[in-house]
Amino acid sequence: MGFTIGGIREMRSGSRRRGRASESTTVAEYTGLWGWDVVPGARATRGTGGTGGSRNECSCGAAGCSAPGAHPLGFAPGVPAGATLDAAAAAWEEVPGAAVLLPVGRSFDVLEVAEYAGRHALVRLERMGLPLGPVAVTPHGRAQFFVAPGTEAELPELLYRMGWDDADLDLRCLGKGDHITAPPSDLGGLGPVRWLRPPTLDTAGRPPHARLVLGTLAYASHRAGAV
Repeated sequence: MGFTIGGIREMRSGSRRRGRASESTTVAEYTGLWGWDVVPGARATRGTGGTGGSRNECSCGAAGCSAPGAHPLGFAPGVPAGATLDAAAAAWEEVPGAAVLLPVGRSFDVLEVAEYAGRHALVRLERMGLPLGPVAVTPHGRAQFFVAPGTEAELPELLYRMGWDDADLDLRCLGKGDHITAPPSDLGGLGPVRWLRPPTLDTAGRPPHARLVLGTLAYASHRAGAV
């Protein structure tokens, strides 16, 4: 890979001593340690509304952007999985201030539920000893569970087999063509995305099949909706 796991950990430790890890180091960690592709994303910027108030605008410069600070920068190439530290740093220097986005549907799909339901489901899943992948939580209250790629296509059949196909669930799946904002980047000017369950060498490259976690997520989502 061009750098060692120990080298990345040493850099992260040094960065924490300085107060915050650099985004180029974060990108190198995602590509080099976890084996994920990374894409530069737009940032939300604070603009002035027509009535003197403020509103979020997008660093992409498009007037009336429908997803300010929450989409890839179309002109900027991504950093592929396995990129060296030097390559990741050089790529990120070309897009100063870009958010770190992860393409979904390659190494993983994402099952997303309300944060409240996700936290309860995570506790239950950990108690059952089921294999889990990384879990992120967004500033607007969504929990994102990393699961095996291909889940989006299988989801209707899986929900049918589990008896949840007719339930009104606050649950959606992100797959090929989607992107998520990765920690510690800001999402749409709302604040940083955080890890609820950080990636590890054992989980990043082998997220669980959706059938292992879907039933618990569906149950927690259904219960949360009934409260």
